[in-house]
Amino acid sequence: MKLVDAIQQRRTVRGFTDQIIDDDTLNRLFTQAQQAPSNCNTQSWKAYVVNGERCRQLADSLYLHVSKGNAPSPDFGFMPTYEGIYRDRQVVCAHTLYSNMNIARDDKPARMAALLQNYQLFGAPHVVFIGMPKSYGIVNAVDIGIYVQNLLLVMTSMGIASCPQGALGYYPLVVREHLDIDDEIGILLGISFGYEDTEILF
Repeated sequence: MKLVDAIQQRRTVRGFTDQIIDDDTLNRLFTQAQQAPSNCNTQSWKAYVVNGERCRQLADSLYLHVSKGNAPSPDFGFMPTYEGIYRDRQVVCAHTLYSNMNIARDDKPARMAALLQNYQLFGAPHVVFIGMPKSYGIVNAVDIGIYVQNLLLVMTSMGIASCPQGALGYYPLVVREHLDIDDEIGILLGISFGYEDTEILF
């Protein structure tokens, strides 16, 4: 696939089959994504991949934790408040998503149920958590963004669907219960991925 085609075809998918991606494909995916440029070639990103049953167990833990109303405790702070044209774009995005799910603006229970699907990984059989040292800052976060874009485009070129989720960075303590992550590494986001379930239309 040409790069421009991958850029045009990449989209966020919120419905996955339970088909597992084979190890060879996973290895090729992350090897190719590793070719991202970074400041002084530091390659500050850390990628923690979880597959299959272990992935489902982690998703169950996240879903249970969030559904109980536990407050987020992210390693790097919360999403900023959007204003002006940025707020307009956020509203249009939310309206489009919820309209496709037939959820009314004032239907808070349905909106909460939709939110919680983030923590079920939308049924994906794979998730990768992306982190960097907690002591690092904006320069390194730019590097992480480049690496994440590499991941998403390589996934697209391989026919793998993905959903990058900032929400998966809100509860790192739960993630740490399932993964061996050094204390000095903070989690920025997660990407649910796998093969798209085309019967799910949002």
